[in-house]
Amino acid sequence: MVAIDPEERLRRMYDEAYHRLLGYALGYLDRASAEEIVSEAFLVAWRRIDDVPPRELPWLLGVARNLIRERYRADQRLRDLCAELSTKARTDRATVGDIAEDVTTRAAALRALTELSHEDRELLTLLAWHGLTNREVAQVLGCRTATLLVRVHRARHRLRAAMGPPDEVADHENRTHRLPDLAQELS
Repeated sequence: MVAIDPEERLRRMYDEAYHRLLGYALGYLDRASAEEIVSEAFLVAWRRIDDVPPRELPWLLGVARNLIRERYRADQRLRDLCAELSTKARTDRATVGDIAEDVTTRAAALRALTELSHEDRELLTLLAWHGLTNREVAQVLGCRTATLLVRVHRARHRLRAAMGPPDEVADHENRTHRLPDLAQELS
C-alpha cells in the first residue's frame, strides 16, 4: 500500500467536501460564520490527519456539527452574560444615591470616629469595615456576645452624637447654600 502525502490528502479532501460542508453549515449559520466553521473543520482535519477515516465526509460533517454546537453554546453564554451585566447595571443605577451626599456622610462619619475612644473605634471598625459578626467581634475583644451588644449600642450612640444632628449630615449642602440668606435675615 502506498502512503498518501498528508498535504495531498487534505487538498483532495478540501476539493471534494468543501461545498457540501459549507452547505451543511449554511443550514445553521450566516455565510461568514458558516465559512469560519468550514475553515475550522479543515484545520481540525489537518491537525488530526492521521485520525481521519477513509470516508472523510461523514467525519468532517461530525466535526462541523460539533463546532456549530460550540458556537451556539458560546453565543448563549455571551447573551446570558450581557443580560446579567445589563440587569446589574440597571440595579446599580437604581441603588446609587447622590454621590455628594454619600461623600459628605462618609466624611462626617470619619471625623466623628476620630472623636471616639480607641475602644469604640476598634469595636465599630471591626463590625463595619472588617465585616465580622457580633460573635466574632466578641471573640476578638475577649468578652461575651451579650456584653458586646451593649457596647455596640453605646458606641453607635456616641458616634451619632459626634456626627451631630441628622440634618447636619444629610442636609449639609442645602445649609451651605442658605448661609448668605441667613446672614441677610440676621442683619
